[in-house]
Amino acid sequence: MAQKYKFENLEVWQLSLEIGDLIYEIDKRLPPTEMYNLSSQIKRAATSISLNIAEGSTNSSSKEFVKYLRIAVRSYLEVYACYILIKRRKYIEENDDLCLRIEGLGSKLFAKLQALIKTITI
Repeated sequence: MAQKYKFENLEVWQLSLEIGDLIYEIDKRLPPTEMYNLSSQIKRAATSISLNIAEGSTNSSSKEFVKYLRIAVRSYLEVYACYILIKRRKYIEENDDLCLRIEGLGSKLFAKLQALIKTITI
């Protein structure tokens, strides 16, 4: 499938999609009591990462794009904070493969978002 928009070529956007997919996998493991709390919050924050990258990449100025990238970073940090709460409440085991994947991808996404912001603001 051919890519139509600039953001589809951005590695940070592709990574954000992967993180989102992993978050939805974690969500399946949460108890029903978390439906309106952690479940809802972490999914909205994960979705916000990719949506802000996409929205900011459109015909906006570099300053505007950086604004959206910074929002994406904050959304990622919100996802990570929710993830820590999920682990703390033992809804997922620390050594679970899903944890390793989220932590690895999350670190990579965070670093690449920061690098992209730095590149644009130079």
